[in-house]
Amino acid sequence: MAIEYREWREGDDLTLLQIWGDPETVQAGQFRGTLAPSSNAPWRRCIVAEDVVDGVGIPVAAGVVHEATLHPERLWVYVEVARDHRRSGIGSTLLMMLRREAEGSPSGVTRLRCKVEPGTSGAEFAKAAGLTPIQRSQLVVVEPGALKLPVFGDGSEEAASERIEDLATGSVELSDLVGRYYTSVHTWDSPGELSIPTVQRLFLDDLSGAHGAIVLRAPKASAFGAGVAASKKGKIQAFAISYAQPEMGQGGEQQQSGQPSDVFLGHEPELDGDQARAAVRDLLALIAYQHPVLMEMDDSMTALRAVIEPLLESGKARRQGAETFVVSD
Repeated sequence: MAIEYREWREGDDLTLLQIWGDPETVQAGQFRGTLAPSSNAPWRRCIVAEDVVDGVGIPVAAGVVHEATLHPERLWVYVEVARDHRRSGIGSTLLMMLRREAEGSPSGVTRLRCKVEPGTSGAEFAKAAGLTPIQRSQLVVVEPGALKLPVFGDGSEEAASERIEDLATGSVELSDLVGRYYTSVHTWDSPGELSIPTVQRLFLDDLSGAHGAIVLRAPKASAFGAGVAASKKGKIQAFAISYAQPEMGQGGEQQQSGQPSDVFLGHEPELDGDQARAAVRDLLALIAYQHPVLMEMDDSMTALRAVIEPLLESGKARRQGAETFVVSD
């Protein structure tokens, strides 16, 4: 076996997909999409390993390293080798070459990260390469009616409407909170500075898939102190952004697909632990009252974990798919 290494060329993806077959994990399928010709804007370096037989090279492996707009303190890296060429040093050689390329990244960032599923060949390779877990993530489905509905104030519709609000996804108030929450639960891999336009582009505009948001507010507050009737809206305590598009019936009416709604749920980072858990619980109880809800939960999302983990133990929520680890050097 004679292995030669070269830069990625157009058409390599079709050849490699035939040799590799179906991706072993969801993450592998996503990372395959980052294999592309090397470029400087955005910065990316992609290398292919060919098995040369009788002077003809057949691509059998590839690796890529690239900068990230979100979470810029590390570079994403991915290596995949055909099953019948593994454990022959090809993957290690590709990773070594990519590390060398990373030394020339425009940002000066050289630390690497990747996503793996435990018990897979990718996880074994990452461990052997010295990449260790820095975060665990899992997809969780909360079943309908898993939590008792909260009662706000005197239990009237008016009291509830003061606390619960449908908010436009273009709201600056919502965008500010989403950005601050995302940053607070990603201190382990900083997303960098998130401006309002950046937050809207990544999480809230039409291209992100967002089509609705609901927020839980603190009770109304008086702008003039105690003794004066409260009129000012309370600050947002928790938010839920839905990314699931409803199905349409023949008459144009919305229909429920039966599939869980994909939701990003967070809270005001300045709330203390008890307040954050209460806000998350109340809002989750509302959005999952009649229909299942799908959420991605990182270990760093302590308030969400405190609400979800008892539901997992009681069978009122379930994990969907395998857990994922972000690994880094």
